[in-house]
Amino acid sequence: MPLTAPTHHIGASPGEFAETVLMPGDPLRAKFIAENYLENAQLINSIRCMYAYTGFYQGKKVSVMAHGIGAPTMAVHAYELFHLYDVKNIIRIGTTGALAPDLKLKDVVIAMGACYDTSYINQFHLGGTFSAIASYPLMYKAIEKAKELGIGITVGNVLSTDIFYHQDQGEQLKWLDMGVMSVEMETAVLYIVAAQEKKSAVSLLTVSDHLVTGEKSTAAERQNSFTKMMEIALNI
Repeated sequence: MPLTAPTHHIGASPGEFAETVLMPGDPLRAKFIAENYLENAQLINSIRCMYAYTGFYQGKKVSVMAHGIGAPTMAVHAYELFHLYDVKNIIRIGTTGALAPDLKLKDVVIAMGACYDTSYINQFHLGGTFSAIASYPLMYKAIEKAKELGIGITVGNVLSTDIFYHQDQGEQLKWLDMGVMSVEMETAVLYIVAAQEKKSAVSLLTVSDHLVTGEKSTAAERQNSFTKMMEIALNI
């Protein structure tokens, strides 16, 4: 039986999403963007509280939708958006835990590539290791727009992991020796799905905590004050 929209996960009708969708993990961050940046924003999905809105930013139709926590929920929503709703670009606007000593809370990281420990790629039976990388034209636009807006960014490699509470707390720090800047949970799978669907994706991440220093932001800060990555995404 062919997959059609609406689905078990997205209740929107075909045509209700814009070609570009901003995807935060937190549903309340999606709501914050819709209420503070979009004009005439309409709620088009609320299944499992993965709120999605479509509105206009400076006259351009834009959608924002939450993807939840982790690779599986990102994979499901990204696949359905690309495959069923004719979405062409997904921009993840999420949080990340810093590894690099020069990263500070609220710094913006653009994930040029994502190392990963998820098994999602195994279904494709590739005879090697897939490199999960951003779509260059979209990443280039993000970098140039950040410069234009005067927003400092760091571009490089991140780690996408399925494990939030790691039993070996030093395990993730080993990635720092390989130049990995920070850790999160969804970017690699987003890049894999985008490659599979011949679409475009990039992750713009805000440092919410630091795995080395122990610094961390509050829930309210993560929801409402990580606006620089939002502004970059909205303007590309």
